[in-house]
Amino acid sequence: MDQAGLDKELAQLQQVYQMVTEFLVNYSFQMVGAAIIFVLGLWVAAKAGNLVKKKFETHRIDQTLGNFVSNLVRVLIIIMAGIIALGKLGISITPMVAAIGAASLGAGLAIQGMLSNYAAGVTIIVTRPFVIGNTIEIKGVSGVVEDIHLGFTELTNEEGERITIPNKHIVGEILHNSQACKLVDTRFTISYGTDVETLVALLHDLLQNSPQVARERGVQVGINDFTPMGMEIGVRYFVATTRYHQDKFETNMALLKQLKQSGVEMACPLREIHVAPGANL
Repeated sequence: MDQAGLDKELAQLQQVYQMVTEFLVNYSFQMVGAAIIFVLGLWVAAKAGNLVKKKFETHRIDQTLGNFVSNLVRVLIIIMAGIIALGKLGISITPMVAAIGAASLGAGLAIQGMLSNYAAGVTIIVTRPFVIGNTIEIKGVSGVVEDIHLGFTELTNEEGERITIPNKHIVGEILHNSQACKLVDTRFTISYGTDVETLVALLHDLLQNSPQVARERGVQVGINDFTPMGMEIGVRYFVATTRYHQDKFETNMALLKQLKQSGVEMACPLREIHVAPGANL
C-alpha cells in the first residue's frame, strides 16, 4: 500500500475518532441521565406492581385481576420512563407516538377478538358470576370451573375432559350456575291404585339418607302429572357434578329397589284392539 492510501485511511480513522469523541463529550451526561432515569423507572415499576398486588391480596380481591392490574401498572410506568429517557437524549417522541398510535390501531383491529376475550375476562373477574369450583352451563356446555383466565375459562367434566370456553362467549349469555352440584330430574309413572303419600314419604327418606345426594340442597318428591296410564311421580335432587352420572345411576337403582320392596305397580301403556265381526285373524 502506498503512502497516499495509508494517509487517507489514517485521516478517516481520525475523523471517526473525532466524531465519537465529540458525541461522548456532548451527550455523555444525557446518556448517563437517560440510563439512570430508565433504571429508576424499572425499579419504580417493580415496586408499584408489587404494591398493587399486595393491596389486592390484602382485600382478598381475585388473584387473576390482581396480576392483570399489577402488570398493567408496571408496563405503563416503564413506558413513561422510556419516553422521559428518550427526551433526555434529545430524541423527539412526537413522530414515535404517532407511529405507535397508528400501529396500535392496526393491531387492535387485527386482534379485536382477543381483546374482546380479555375485556370479557375482566368483567367476569370483577362481577364474579361464578368462581372456581362452581358448576356452570352455557350454550349447552356444562362442567366444573377449573380456572378463570383473562382470555378464556376452563371447565372439567366427569370424564376428565378439559373444556375451554372463550370469555366473550360467556359474558352476555344466559348462564346457569348450580354451585358445586348438578340437578337430577327423574320421572316415572305408577298406577292410580298406589298409596301415593306413603310412597312419597319412603322415597323422600331414602334420598335424604343417601350418601350420593347433596342433602343440603334439598330433595323434592311428589306428583308431577296425571296421565291416562297413571300418576307421574317426579323426583328432584342434587349430586356432585364430578360424579353426576355415577351417583345418578346408583340412586336410580336404590329407588327401583324401594319401589319393588313396597310392591308398587308401575303403569304400563295399554292398547285396546277391537276386532270387527267376521274379520279374518
